[in-house]
Formats: sequence, C-alpha cells, structure tokens
Amino acid sequence: MSDVKDFYEEPLDAFLIWMKDAGYTVYTQKSYMSDVYEFLESLNGKTLDHVKKLHVMSYLSSVRERGVSDTTRNRKHAAVNCFFKALMDLELVAQNPASGVKKSKTETNKVPSYLNEQELIRFFEAVQGKYRTRNIAVFLLMAYMGLRIGEVHALNISDYNAQHRTLSVFGKGRKWRSLPVPESVSQILEQAISQRLEPWRAKEDAMFTSQKGRRLSIRCIQQIASETFDRFQEDVPVQQRLSYSSHKLRHSFATMLLRKGADLRTVQELLGHSSIQTTTIYTHVSSREKEEAIARLDIQLPTGF
Repeated sequence: MSDVKDFYEEPLDAFLIWMKDAGYTVYTQKSYMSDVYEFLESLNGKTLDHVKKLHVMSYLSSVRERGVSDTTRNRKHAAVNCFFKALMDLELVAQNPASGVKKSKTETNKVPSYLNEQELIRFFEAVQGKYRTRNIAVFLLMAYMGLRIGEVHALNISDYNAQHRTLSVFGKGRKWRSLPVPESVSQILEQAISQRLEPWRAKEDAMFTSQKGRRLSIRCIQQIASETFDRFQEDVPVQQRLSYSSHKLRHSFATMLLRKGADLRTVQELLGHSSIQTTTIYTHVSSREKEEAIARLDIQLPTGF
C-alpha cells in the first residue's frame, strides 16, 4: 500500500481534500480511501489517464469473486466513481472511466428485520454499564427518530435545540434535515449531555464522547449494540438467535410509523431518504396482518357449494 500511496500521492491527497471540502463524514472518507487504495493496487502502476472502463470492471469483477455482497461491491464502485469525479472537478484527469459501469442488482424485495414495540422495551432494559444513560440516548435516537449510526456519530451539541426540542441531522447526500425530538427522548438526551465527559480536544463539540473524551466512534456504537443484542437474546437458544445490528433500530422506527398510519412521504423525510422507493421497503406486513385483512372479507359462495 505504501508503494501505491507514493505513486498516486497527488491524486490521493487531492481526493481527500475534495471529500473534506464537500462535507463527507470522516467515516465515509476512510471507507472510500480504503476502497480507492485497493482499486489503485489493481492497476499495477498504470497512470490514471490510461485507466479505461475495462479496468474498473476488472477490479469489480475480482471483488465479486472474493464473495463480497452486492452492496459492498456497489460501495466500492461508488468510491472509485467518486474518486474520478473529484479528479475531474480538480482538472487532474479528463474522464471518469467508472461512470458507465452498472451497479449490481441488490435484493430490493428483501424485508428488513425489526423489533416490535414490546421487543424494543426489552432491548432498552438490556442496555447496561457505566455509560448506560449515554447508550440509551444513542439507541433512542435510532429507534424513535430513525437516525443512521453515522448520523449519531457525527452529532454535535450545537445540533440540538433544547428550547424547540429539535435536532439538526447531517445525513447521506450531505443533506441536513431537522427532526422534532419526542419529549421522553429529549429528557434522556439532556441527561446524557449533562453527564458527557469533557472532550480532551479543544473546541470538540461531539454530542457523544467515549471514556477517553473522544467522539464516540461508529465501531464503538456497533460494539455496544452487539453486546446489548446479545443480552436481549440471552434467553433464546443459540441456534434460534437472530442476527441483529444497530441498523435494525432504524428499521423498527420506520416500520412502527407506517403501521401507525404515517404516510410514506413523511416517513421518507424523517429517514432522510433521497428516493421514496427506498422507503417502500418498510411497507411489509406480517402474516397475521394478512390473515386479519382476509378475514374481513364477506365471501359469498354460489349456491351448490
């Protein structure tokens, strides 16, 4: 990787500067840089001006052969596409060889798993430890306001308006959205803020900090969620336990809203989806609901049956 960094030093530095200026989160910057390093290694020293669509497809094909998911393959494609787009903007290359490469088709009909309201109560009861208030606040923002894990990580104290009980969230697509904070959530959130460890870095405005006074990392939030889900399922036989992640809390939020009659367009705005098609994956219904709907029909059979 050091050879790649040296050989492509200027475009890599330019890409990082471009992402910072465009407002990409630190998490996205690290993820995209890692994917771009991997792509550049596959070029075997080829100059960027000579990279063709075929080279991008060859790289993505090798990624698929390693057995990664279509979602991961598409993320790597997005990183390479973004890399060349940045270099074009900065006039370092003349074309983007990744722009004409098609995305992999993902399972658009796959139903997201979620927790119902009773399960959410049990989940929050499973939150334990020294920083319980902070962790409950983190999960409340995901389960009852629909925040992504990266959005929680990026939150600053200044994003919360206690007087109006609103939260400004910087989401995907570098877009801000303003969300109303439920009163019960605001109570816990304000407790967590009051108990927050003072950051070690001057002028650090992070809403959630670690025991070392640093911004709570995405990896740390994932780990806390994983441990909580383990306790949540400790009475379930190992072979019957479901694979949960912190993102399931966001799924739960969307599902609850739609089942309580919220319209799709409102849910789209609350979740920060750029396309309403993404929101439609939450319109799934359970087998019981299907049976209850069918049971309402007054079926009239013809005579003789």
